Amino acid sequence: MIAIAVDDERLMLGALVNAIRVSPDIQDVAEFSDCVAALEYVAAHPIDVAFLDINMRGMGGLTLAEKILGLRPDCKIVFCTGYEEYAIPAFKLHASGYLMKPISAADVQAEIDNIKGFRQKEKLLEITCFGNFEVYVRGERLLFKRSKTKELLAYLVDRKGAGMTAKQICATLFPEDTDDGKNAAYLRQLVLDLKNTLKAVGAESVFRHETPCYRIDTGSVRCDYLDYLETGKPEFYGEYMTQYSWADETCAMLRFKKINP
Repeated sequence: MIAIAVDDERLMLGALVNAIRVSPDIQDVAEFSDCVAALEYVAAHPIDVAFLDINMRGMGGLTLAEKILGLRPDCKIVFCTGYEEYAIPAFKLHASGYLMKPISAADVQAEIDNIKGFRQKEKLLEITCFGNFEVYVRGERLLFKRSKTKELLAYLVDRKGAGMTAKQICATLFPEDTDDGKNAAYLRQLVLDLKNTLKAVGAESVFRHETPCYRIDTGSVRCDYLDYLETGKPEFYGEYMTQYSWADETCAMLRFKKINP
C-alpha cells in the first residue's frame, strides 16, 4: 500500500510516520505538515490510504479528506486526533478508521488489517497469469471483443499497478510499428473498448486513467501473479502469460525468484 500522513505538528507527524512505516503492508509513505501540499501530492500520485490529523490549520483534516476522496475515491481515510468529538463528522465521511493519539504501530496495523479485509471483499476480477492470461468475473471467463484489448489489460497487470504512458504501452503492444500517430489512435480505441468491457460487468473501477498514465487498481483484483510476489503463493511452475512474448522478461524474473526465494 502507498500511504500519506498529514499532521501540522512536526513531532506528532514524525511519530505517526514511524508507526506507519513499521507495517509490512506499506511500501511507501509520504509525509506532510501542510494540507495544500498533501493535496497537490495526491492529485499527482495514486495512494491507497491517508492518515490525517483532524484539527489542523488551514482547511483542516475533514475538508482535506473530502478533497482527497474527490480525487481518489478508492483511497481509505484514517483520522488521527486527540479529540473524541470529531468522531461523528469523521464517520459521516465514511472514514475507514479513527485513531486516538498517541498512536502506536499496533494501532496503525489494526487499521491496515481492517482495510485489507474490506478490500478483500471488494475484489471484482479474478486474474490468472500463470500459464495463459485469463480474466474471470464471478467464475465466468471474461470475453474481449479484441485480443489487443485483453493484451492491454495483461500488460497493465504485469506492471503491478504502476502508471504507464501511452508511449510505453504502444512500444510494448506494437513493437514493430513505428507510426506513432496510428499507434496512439489505436490505443485510444483499445482504452475505450477496455472501459466498456469492464463497465459491462461492473468492474470499471479496475481501470484507471490518471493523465498521462494508465494503470489498474490492484486492490480491486485477485491475481495469482500479484499474490505470488507478495506471499510466495500460489505455486509458480515456470509459465507466465504464455501468449505474450513481452512477458518473457517477467517470466525469467519469476523463475529466478523461485530458485532464489
